[in-house]
Amino acid sequence: MAASGNRRPGFSRRAQYSVFASYVIAVAGTLVGAILLALSHFDPVAFAAFRAGVAEVTTPISSGIAWAGRTVGAAPQTVVDFVTGGQTAAMRKQIEDERALLTRARALAYENRRLKALLKVRERIAEPVVTARLVSSSGSSTRRFATLNAGAWQHVETGQPVRGPGGLIGQVIETGPNTARVLLLTDPESSVPVRRTRDGLAALAQGRGDGLLDVRAVSGNADFVAGELFVTSGAGGVYPPNIPVARVVKRGRDIALAQAFARADTLDYAMVERAYLPPLPPPPAPAAPPKAPKK
Repeated sequence: MAASGNRRPGFSRRAQYSVFASYVIAVAGTLVGAILLALSHFDPVAFAAFRAGVAEVTTPISSGIAWAGRTVGAAPQTVVDFVTGGQTAAMRKQIEDERALLTRARALAYENRRLKALLKVRERIAEPVVTARLVSSSGSSTRRFATLNAGAWQHVETGQPVRGPGGLIGQVIETGPNTARVLLLTDPESSVPVRRTRDGLAALAQGRGDGLLDVRAVSGNADFVAGELFVTSGAGGVYPPNIPVARVVKRGRDIALAQAFARADTLDYAMVERAYLPPLPPPPAPAAPPKAPKK
């Protein structure tokens, strides 16, 4: 007859020892916990010293376990980085750096809104006039122009800024009933007041006629590093502030080579905005002097 599977622990001395040991460990753990709880309540200084001593002993062990876990977990990514030549690691670092910059920008934007609310500062908001198609743009000649399929009938006027999704494109210089001619940023006749996003350095973005820009510092002794960003400053009253304009592509001193964010030859549509600060109305004509009474 087969033996019953429902045996009592007393059937085996080893089972008895296991049950007894588990009870001892449970009771000991309960007593130690109660003692530590009482010690933390009645003598916090002594409990803090005991806790620090335990931490000193267990920290190296925990650090070793954590290092082993990170090493094992990073093994697949290490293989991927080796296969791709480190490009994945470089991209991850770039994403982390940009995430840090985005967090800082959000904090600064919140602080600016708070300070403006306290000072009751009122800002002028750029008003869009029309969104139109870029019909053509000159990409091979030294002069850089583009044509919009919107004009005076759509309230487009000379001097209004034109921008795309990525940044500033140029400025309207001629208008017809249904067309407008735009002077692009890269034209030699184009000059836009800008500032560096890193420290607010004032500069001018001047077109070169070859698809690139020269960024010239307004004040001397300025160093430019590749990758620095420039946005409109709002000076001059034409372009609204904080529109992306250019990124430096080559290190320079006082003058740096830069590339425009928005390229008209790659865009289908552009938005025309009103000038940031419209020109002042003409002064009123002087009143005619009163006529002398007839004798």
